[in-house]
Amino acid sequence: MTRRPSLQVSTPYVSLSCQHRGLIHPKSRAVGGDAMTPILMVLIYVGLSLGSRTHVQAGTLPKPTFWAEPSSVITQESPVTLRCQGNLETQEYRLHREKTSASWIRQISQDLVKKGQFPIQSIAWQHTGQYRCQYRVHTRWSELSDPLELVMTGYYSKSTLSALPSPVVTPGGNVTLQCGSQVAFDGFTLCKEGEDEHPQRLNSQPCTRGSSRAVFSVGPVSPSRRWTYRCYGYYSRSPYVWSLPSDVLELLVPGVSEKPSLSVQPGPVVEPGETLTLQCGSDVGYDRFALYKDWGPDLLQRPGRQLQAGLSQANFTLSPVSHSHGGQYRCSGAHNLSSEWSAPSDPLDILIAGQFLDRPSLSVQPGPRVASGENVTLLCQSQGWMYTFLLTKEGAADAPVRLRSKYQSDKYQAEFPMSHVTSAHAGTYRCYGSYSSIPYLLSHPSEPLELVVSGPSRGPSPPPTDPTPTPGGPGDQLVTPPDLDPQSGLRKHLMVATGVSVALVLLLFLLLLFLILRRRHQGKRWTSAQREADFQHPAGAVEPEPTGRGLQRRSSPAANTQEETLYAAVKETQPEDEVELDTQAAASEAPQDVTYAELRSLTLRREATEPPSSQAGEPPAEPSIYATLAIH
Repeated sequence: MTRRPSLQVSTPYVSLSCQHRGLIHPKSRAVGGDAMTPILMVLIYVGLSLGSRTHVQAGTLPKPTFWAEPSSVITQESPVTLRCQGNLETQEYRLHREKTSASWIRQISQDLVKKGQFPIQSIAWQHTGQYRCQYRVHTRWSELSDPLELVMTGYYSKSTLSALPSPVVTPGGNVTLQCGSQVAFDGFTLCKEGEDEHPQRLNSQPCTRGSSRAVFSVGPVSPSRRWTYRCYGYYSRSPYVWSLPSDVLELLVPGVSEKPSLSVQPGPVVEPGETLTLQCGSDVGYDRFALYKDWGPDLLQRPGRQLQAGLSQANFTLSPVSHSHGGQYRCSGAHNLSSEWSAPSDPLDILIAGQFLDRPSLSVQPGPRVASGENVTLLCQSQGWMYTFLLTKEGAADAPVRLRSKYQSDKYQAEFPMSHVTSAHAGTYRCYGSYSSIPYLLSHPSEPLELVVSGPSRGPSPPPTDPTPTPGGPGDQLVTPPDLDPQSGLRKHLMVATGVSVALVLLLFLLLLFLILRRRHQGKRWTSAQREADFQHPAGAVEPEPTGRGLQRRSSPAANTQEETLYAAVKETQPEDEVELDTQAAASEAPQDVTYAELRSLTLRREATEPPSSQAGEPPAEPSIYATLAIH
């Protein structure tokens, strides 16, 4: 049997020929050459048959397939079955454990062993280890299978798994996963969920007494796959007995889909023991949302609630709040049928108050009651050292205003200016102090300060009656820097409109003044002309009528003006028997160069051409057209 594995199909004939030739008995020659031919043919045939059969039996059988159902990593006291599968002619299976024998294998029914099944009803630490299997066909055994590590979990307290600095990883980037425990394990194992990748094992790093940790590097990552991990701790003396698994950590590899929004109720500043609700929502219609904290192990997932068509939201409740909840949070959304997460939301700071004994004070200048449009400064002060001060407004969900403290007048303080306040700035304010090393933990709040903003300020000019000011946006609910005041644009437009109105009023005033001065100047000239005429021609004087002068007067522009005056006097006749011209009034209202004789001559000519007076009861006759033409 020891020589058969070295036989080949081609060599038996040759070796047998050589070997048979050297082993032939001498008496065979007496039989004759013709008698030996059939015997040689029979021997050759038998040799070929044996050689072919020997080659099949001596050939290497392929290694079997070896696996565990449901998994090779099993929770303590759970059932598991090891399965070994060879070819169709397999007659027997064997199971081997590395280093030490497994007595439990001998207790399995032979019927199951012949089928390649090795069941364990309740796994214990005695069942763990590294196993291999093989199968037998006739008298030959196959090669050993690949090793299978049977691990029992849940024997020690669970570890914690976190992503540093965050579970959000850019596509193609790497991320550091830290597995830690309060138990001093010798090593840690990192397993990827849902895939048959070989787990990573690392020895624990030196840590504080009674604790341990290990840091794994994962990547590069892509959004087309899910990156879900757990980690376990173990001791080197029993490397197949692990702790309870850590919570699942899923890496978020953002894609190109729209980022959701993250808000908090009732506000970003809370006291220990209170309840906080973070709301992650989107108008993309995501089916699930994830909330995570930067530099923290927490990663919470919630299914999305469809508020209406295209709108979905998930609520994450933190209760009761403790100092460990302080930090910066983000959220992402995803669809159920996709492994790709959305872009992360904008960060949201959660601040925990009441962590220090110091309590700052809050004051306001010029006072807590101001008129709309005035400037206000809120001053937060503390006797003890504070790195920054925060100002909050009651009922506002926006992030507080944070300023660096300054040491002045034996106090640490920060000034929060508000320029041109409106009704949107009115409310209750508080301030807090914080340290640079722990910016998300705050001191006790200051005493509340109520800011009252009354109606428009009383200035030298009346307030505009234009459209009612629009309430400010979310930024106006907190302190707004002077150069970013939302009312500045409207105020500039009102100032321009006021300037234009004032200019128009001044222009109208100057025009009216010009007309009044001109009227007074004309009145003075008229009075002086009348006085000169009265001086030259006193009432009752008779002057010889000049010949041809009246015609000359009418041909000049001045004469036209005089005749128009006379025509007006003719129309002012009395409704009696005759039309009479008030020569005295005409003379007093005539210009300087019209004489009394001329006026009297025209009046006489008018009377000579006047028709008879109308009968009694009839209306007075209209002035004759002749008289009118004569005057003109």
